[in-house]
Amino acid sequence: MKIIIAPDSFKGSLSAVQAALAVKRGLVNVWPDAEYVLFPVSDGGEGFAESLVYLEGGELVRQEVRDPLGRKVSATWGLLGDGETAAVEMASACGLWRLQPQDLNPGRASTYGFGEQIRDALDRGVKRLVLGLGGSATNDAGTGMLEALGMRLLKADGSPIEPGAQGLLELASLDASGLHPRLRDIDITVACAVKNPLTGPNGTSQIFGPKKGATNLIIPVLDEALARFHTVAGKLAGKDVAGLEGAGAAGGVGAALMLFTGAVFEKGVQVVLSRGKFWEKAAGADLIITGEGKTDIETLWWGKAPLGVSDAGRGMGIPSITIAACLEQGYQRLYDNGMAAVMSMLPYPMNHPQSLRQAAPLLEDAAWRLARLLSVDFRGK
Repeated sequence: MKIIIAPDSFKGSLSAVQAALAVKRGLVNVWPDAEYVLFPVSDGGEGFAESLVYLEGGELVRQEVRDPLGRKVSATWGLLGDGETAAVEMASACGLWRLQPQDLNPGRASTYGFGEQIRDALDRGVKRLVLGLGGSATNDAGTGMLEALGMRLLKADGSPIEPGAQGLLELASLDASGLHPRLRDIDITVACAVKNPLTGPNGTSQIFGPKKGATNLIIPVLDEALARFHTVAGKLAGKDVAGLEGAGAAGGVGAALMLFTGAVFEKGVQVVLSRGKFWEKAAGADLIITGEGKTDIETLWWGKAPLGVSDAGRGMGIPSITIAACLEQGYQRLYDNGMAAVMSMLPYPMNHPQSLRQAAPLLEDAAWRLARLLSVDFRGK
């Protein structure tokens, strides 16, 4: 028997690699002789770089950068096995997980740290960038990133604007003369699950702002700020990208990359599946086990990693089962989209902090229970 173990990260508790190892530990207790292939996945969010390093070889590069509020933190990006490709994820430096609920401030949060990581990779001479846009705490249209890469964002009097989306309300001009010289020439692939435009009723401020701390009063201000950025930046770049799919990714970082680079946008999980040679590694498998922290209707809407894994397996005739930390409204829709089964890893009621602290043993236990269930012989033999 051959089993592919392909979970996403369990936010706030386990990386995708740690989750895959926990699932394997549970399965081995029931099926010790099975062949296991660990294939940690990501849709571009937390753990994206680590998953690619695991699948392709290479190393995680640790760097001191700024978090969304400008504080110095240690973050990582991946130098992949070919020595020429960098995998950089937004969530490492500027992720939502970096902030406590009381610190959320989408009007001031900046993507500067993400730009610092990209600059470091460019300075090391990489020829390709694979950027994961997911799990961000920011809504600044990627202007912090652009600033870290050498762009100047100026008020009418020529002084720099303040960091974050609220500073964009005073944006009068951009000076791109100092932008990193390699940025336009390098191959850039953007991995994200978000299809939303930059602004409007389906824009990033309206749809994702509340998760980042935006109230109903501040959302229109954030939207106005992003519109202001697009007016000024679009004129400089000679492009109109505000309404394009993915422009709203990571609080508008998608739009910045569309305007000032030649980035190609792809569905996040497909980037990982393709680069990690999923179809080659899954050939002949009997079962795929995937997973994530929360499975609900958004897993389907946003095409999150478990759905992408299931779709890939279904095309090969391999059934997929999702193990999630929690199941919420709409998870049943995954059955209509080819998922063989969905189960919670919680054996009994517990609060969120408890489940985070015990995530690894709970996931291991869930995999053990799943294997026991699948081993039942209904003929009574």
